[in-house]
Amino acid sequence: MLYIHPDECVDCGACEPVCPVEAIFYEDDVPDQWVEYTKANADFFDDLGSPGGAAKLGKVDYDPPFVKALPPMAEGD
Repeated sequence: MLYIHPDECVDCGACEPVCPVEAIFYEDDVPDQWVEYTKANADFFDDLGSPGGAAKLGKVDYDPPFVKALPPMAEGD
């Protein structure tokens, strides 16, 4: 899963067309079935703080408990 820092996002929309699962929504528009992901996304940054973008940080071997508990998805799903 990829994460978007809620405080660093400037609502430019660049992530929306490249999201492979069409999961990018404005917070007020998140469908009810995906609301738990909003918290999981924010929780991802609890220990990281505000890294200033993924390029500065690289891959992080951590997922919030809610995401980690999900069953694995097949490549391309």
